[in-house]
Amino acid sequence: MRPAEFPAEAIIEAGQALQAAGRNVTGFALRQKVGGGNPTRLKQVWDDHLAKVQPVVELPVEIADALAQVTKSLTEQLATLGAGLYARVDEDAQRKIAVAQRAAAIEVDAATDEADSFKAERDDALAEVEALKAKLAESQAQAQTQAVELAQLRERLSASGTELTHARAELSQARDEAAEAREEAARLRGQVEAIEGQRAELVKVLAERPGEKGAGKGTK
Repeated sequence: MRPAEFPAEAIIEAGQALQAAGRNVTGFALRQKVGGGNPTRLKQVWDDHLAKVQPVVELPVEIADALAQVTKSLTEQLATLGAGLYARVDEDAQRKIAVAQRAAAIEVDAATDEADSFKAERDDALAEVEALKAKLAESQAQAQTQAVELAQLRERLSASGTELTHARAELSQARDEAAEAREEAARLRGQVEAIEGQRAELVKVLAERPGEKGAGKGTK
C-alpha cells in the first residue's frame, strides 16, 4: 500500500509547532506531528522551507577576508594533517604488507620444502616399486625355470619308475624261471637217482644169478 503524502503546508506548520515547543525538528518528530509520512521526505520539505525563509546575510569585507584566511589556513592544516595521516597510514600499511609478504614468503618456502620432501619421498617410493618389480620379474623367471626343471625331473623320475617296474618284472620273471629250473633240476635229480637205483638193483640181480656166475668163470 502506498504511504499517504502530506502537503508541504501541513509539514511546515508541524515544524513551526515543534520549534515553538522548543523541540528539535527531525523527520520522525514531523512524522509524529503530522500523523504519518516518510521521515526523509518530511525533513527534506522542512529544510527546503528553512532555506527559503532564512535571509542571506552578507558579511563585511574584513570579516569575509578573515574568514577566507581562516578557511584557507584550516584547509591547509587539514591538508597537512590529512597528508600526515595518509603517510602514517600508508607507512603502517606498507609495514603490514611487508610483514605479510615475509610471512607469506616463509610459508611459501616451508610449503616448497615440504613439497620437495614429498617429491623426494615419492621418488624413493617409485624407485622402491621399480626395484620390487624387477625382483618380482626375476623371481617369476626363476620360478618358471624351476618349474621347467621340476617337470623334467618328474619326467625322469617317471621314466626311472617305468624302468624300475620293468626291472622288477624281469627280476620276478628271473626268480620264477630260477624256481622252475630248481624244480626241474630236482625232478631230473630224482629221475637220475631213480635210474641209479634201478641200475644198482639190476646189477644186484645179475650178480645173484648162478648160471651167469659160472659162465662168467668159464669165459674167464
